[in-house]
Amino acid sequence: MGNEQVLNSAILKTTLMINDNYPELAKFIGEMPVTIPNSSNPEINVKALSDYNESLNVLVKKYAKVHQEEAKRNF
Repeated sequence: MGNEQVLNSAILKTTLMINDNYPELAKFIGEMPVTIPNSSNPEINVKALSDYNESLNVLVKKYAKVHQEEAKRNF
């Protein structure tokens, strides 16, 4: 996944999925370290978008896994 348009689309899709399926996670999106710029004029490039997209996917996968394990224990 390389160009900015594809990455922006993937980020939007993942963010919407989080809002729909895991709304309790939405509050953490703005607090993710990869979203906090470390300069006054951050450069948004393919690498930054790719890193952010990957961090969103990791967040969802880890949360879903924990949720599934909890559901099995409570069943």
